[in-house]
Amino acid sequence: MIPDPAELDRAVDPGALRDEARAGPVPAHLLPDSATVGDDGWLAIGGCSTADLVREFGTPLFVYDEEHLRARCREALATFGDGVSYAGKAFLCLAMAKLVHEEGLHLDVATGGELHVALAAGVPAERLVLHGNNKSDAELARAREAGVGRIVVDSFDELDRLERLHEEDGRTPRVLLRATPGVEAHTHEFVQTGQIDSKFGFGVASGDLDRAVERVASSSAAELVGVHLHIGSQIFVADFFRQAIAVVAPWVRDLDLPELSIGGGLGVPYVVGEEAPTISEWGRVVHDACREAGIRSRVTAEPGRAIAAQAAVTLYTVGTIKDIPGVRTYVAVDGGMSDNPRPVLYGSGYEAFLPRAVEAPRPRVVTVVGKHCESGDLLVRDAHVPADLRVGDVLATPVTGAYGHSMGSNYNKVPRPAVVFVREGDARLVVRRETLDDLLRLDVDP
Repeated sequence: MIPDPAELDRAVDPGALRDEARAGPVPAHLLPDSATVGDDGWLAIGGCSTADLVREFGTPLFVYDEEHLRARCREALATFGDGVSYAGKAFLCLAMAKLVHEEGLHLDVATGGELHVALAAGVPAERLVLHGNNKSDAELARAREAGVGRIVVDSFDELDRLERLHEEDGRTPRVLLRATPGVEAHTHEFVQTGQIDSKFGFGVASGDLDRAVERVASSSAAELVGVHLHIGSQIFVADFFRQAIAVVAPWVRDLDLPELSIGGGLGVPYVVGEEAPTISEWGRVVHDACREAGIRSRVTAEPGRAIAAQAAVTLYTVGTIKDIPGVRTYVAVDGGMSDNPRPVLYGSGYEAFLPRAVEAPRPRVVTVVGKHCESGDLLVRDAHVPADLRVGDVLATPVTGAYGHSMGSNYNKVPRPAVVFVREGDARLVVRRETLDDLLRLDVDP
């Protein structure tokens, strides 16, 4: 008997298979390492019941598994050795900067503000790497005065600034030149950074990297110690890094530069069906590629999302459920684009589940939205949730440890959420919830 082609299509349709999988319980690999079901039946992280955390700290709430963060830092250090940096832009506060330093990582900062936080946290300046495609005179001066370990130079204009500052004080920082290798990683266009058409770095194809190397070699304003590259974010195919390394290898190898930084960008799974290399697997590809290219330099990296993303969940309270028969059901929570703008910016996907029923099937499809005055204020467009979801429920979105808190805003004058670290049954507040009075702190009364 010849099967019906429609039946064959259904049998192999990955979308249908994924929908079926998403109707099951939220996968354990999308939750923090320490996630379990507690004695009260609720999700527990770091030995702390999320029900208790909500009662103590309210919602929205970022909950980070501290041991998960530390484990990923240790994995990065074991993979790349001393010099590997945590990319602070993924998630940074005083507690996170201290944690990263305690675990032996350097810290990558992208602005004067991130630099200020890192120094305030007690991270030694020599363990900091300063990035940025448009560093100001003030940012460069502060970094040089503090003695940051590396400045990643991004443009000829930045070299002009360094030379001008050198004339004033004679300081000569160690620098890496950021190369744009022309590798287009398969990710969202807004987070591609290694292609030819990019605001970042010195283009290889255009000859700019050659010119930058020549200029630094003849200047006393900077000491060239290596090449840096970054090809994008949320990259699932480690071989893209191999391609980029092959492009920049001649400069690192032939100039016998002591360092090559391959940046960050390693992806993490956010939804059912996504898979990504581990930090260790990523490192093996990178080290193999460097050996193949004859690179003898120290190889460093800057993971951010891969360390922080899966360490956290965000807890919300459901306030409104609006059912439009035959069209859609909207589930509105007490946060939204002000604590997670990624779905609005990149169309990023997330899962949703009820912490009171972690192991329950999720057959009901709803759209989780925020409380902001924007129709585009979506958190999860097609969220699978338990059938008995109701107003007042605590709803969680996993894998929110990167680029939620750090990209958050006060849109509609919504105070930003609190952040707690949990570990071995202890919950410590590391960022307090903003108050309404905080919204007025910077205003000047006319």
